[in-house]
Parts: sequence; structure tokens; C-alpha cells
Amino acid sequence: MRNWSRVLSLSGAEMLFLMRCLAVVGAVRLGLTVFSYNHVRGLVTRLDAKGAASTGELRRIAWGVAAAARFVPGASCLTQALAGHYLLARQGNASKIRIGIERDTGAELKAHAWLVSGNHIVLGGSISGFTHLVDHGP
Repeated sequence: MRNWSRVLSLSGAEMLFLMRCLAVVGAVRLGLTVFSYNHVRGLVTRLDAKGAASTGELRRIAWGVAAAARFVPGASCLTQALAGHYLLARQGNASKIRIGIERDTGAELKAHAWLVSGNHIVLGGSISGFTHLVDHGP
């Protein structure tokens, strides 16, 4: 209930942006359920984005995607990174989806995904404690 009261207190522009984020996060989550990661990644990364996002734009994307993910069941770090990448690319801003695995977890493999733009981690938290595997994006 607390999430809804916060949503209802947003301005009209914030509400529209959150709804756009919700639609993208939901579509990416559905896509990852139905299709392979490579297929969804191909759709999300097809936009040619070369610009650098401002810190304000990165914070706005981080807020919108994280807030929308609270309403989408199973919206994992990978779902959020893909959705954020798409939203940034729609604005012409370049980013990468970084995938890594956690070190020293024993027999259990723990993977994680981040959205990185320039030198900024937009979504996914700290990279320390993880081994970098691959970056997807320009």
C-alpha cells in the first residue's frame, strides 16, 4: 500500500515517466520469459546511441526502472539493466549491460547484471566482489 501512496503523490510528468518505465520493464520481463536472452538483448540494443547521459538523466532512469521493477514480479537485475539500456538509448544515450559472477561462492554460481553508462553504474549496485564476464552494448 505504501508504494501506491508514493505513486499517487508524483507529479504528472513523473507519473508518465514511471508508466513508461513500467511498460518497458514489463515488456522486457515478458520477453525474457518467452524468448532467449540473446533475442531480447538484440531487440533492446538495436538502437544506435552514442551520446553521454547527464548525471540527472542517469538518476532519473535509475529511479524510474527501480520503482517500476517493484511492481513487476520477477524483475531481476538483468530485466532492469535491459530496460534501463533501452530507455537511455531512446534518448540517444549510450550504455552497456555488464554481466559478472560473484567470487568465492563455492559450488553455487551467482550471476549479476549492471547497467553502466560511461564511468557510472546506473543500476545494479556495487561491482566489487564480482568477476567481470562480458559487456553488451556499444
